[in-house]
Amino acid sequence: MSEISLADVEDAAALLSGVTTRTPVERSGALSGLAGTPVLLKCENLQRTGSFKLRGAYVRLSRLTAEERARGVVAASAGNHAQGVALAARELGISAVVYMPRGAALPKLAATRGYGAEVRQEGADITGALAAAQREAAATGRVFIPPFDHRDVVLGQATIGLEVLDQVPDVRTILVPTGGGGLLAGIVAAVHARGADVRVVGVQAAEAAAFPASLVAGRPVPLERMSTIADGIAVPLPSELTLGIVRRHLADVRTVSEESISRALLLLSERAKLVVEPSGAVGVAALLDGPTGLEGPVVVVLSGGNVDTLVLHRILRHGLVAAGRYLQMEVRVPDQPGSLAGLLGVLAATGSNVVSIRHDRTAADLGVAEVRIGVEVETKGTAHCHEVVTALQEAGYGVLVRSAE
Repeated sequence: MSEISLADVEDAAALLSGVTTRTPVERSGALSGLAGTPVLLKCENLQRTGSFKLRGAYVRLSRLTAEERARGVVAASAGNHAQGVALAARELGISAVVYMPRGAALPKLAATRGYGAEVRQEGADITGALAAAQREAAATGRVFIPPFDHRDVVLGQATIGLEVLDQVPDVRTILVPTGGGGLLAGIVAAVHARGADVRVVGVQAAEAAAFPASLVAGRPVPLERMSTIADGIAVPLPSELTLGIVRRHLADVRTVSEESISRALLLLSERAKLVVEPSGAVGVAALLDGPTGLEGPVVVVLSGGNVDTLVLHRILRHGLVAAGRYLQMEVRVPDQPGSLAGLLGVLAATGSNVVSIRHDRTAADLGVAEVRIGVEVETKGTAHCHEVVTALQEAGYGVLVRSAE
């Protein structure tokens, strides 16, 4: 592949003029305080279709020949690329079929259909959907639009890099959510083309991180399994194209845990007032894990905001537990009148709020005169969790903490 030049990226930006939004960059006081350096958020979650994917999809589709447009296009995606292709196809008057996994989020399915694409669900994950889309292309002649493995797609994503450099001229580090690597490759290529002295760091979910091993091997190395809440970046291997660009420009890649992603979503919701999907929040998760080696100002790309409300509820709840805001425990009390009232009195004195209670009198490990009470309380954080447990223990209760950080 030829080197991506500044003119190449500027041409892509010109194609996107009037189609995509120049998304805002917002300073985060909370993250700046945690990192000890200015932290700004590039809000691609506020892009049309709710993610950056429209950029690459539109550039690719706009460069199809008249004959290719007449044949139509086909794509596969967990949701964001699907929406990008669907809207780009509608804007350009091209027929589009999109394959999505059977477990794809309902809002992403509805939005993709709303943009005019025919949606077909096939496969347990993105691998199965991709295989179905490629079969469709071979059988019908539709042009397959890959989510990251095409130069035009990379160029579309590269326009974000130019925007960041214009919006934050003194930026020193850019954190980029990374799956197949199209966004990471585009941004690092744009930074290099502009000649900016900026470190670009890709961030992957630890349970779906194909880049680290691939970078070491110098070739795409597939993952045997993936398991992450960040479905938008759950890609089993990068492409030769994206891996080559990332290696050539020496971009780093870090990984983050599911706990850190949950905490990042919680922080973005509470402090930044932004709805972000798990894959879009991994850059913030990397900061929460520790900003060591990340010179500021730091720009974190929030790559998307398309998340099912029910999924968001579960993840935020998990984030509350990880942040010590929920305490789940089991307490043994005598099976006699007043025992529950006594337990609740101790909890009330600590200032914690009881969310749920469960009684168990039949477990084999309980004594004849014992009751096990499962209790979940809201707390004010990790230190308060310890205060609650200590108060119960000092009152003579046996406490088993089930979930707290």
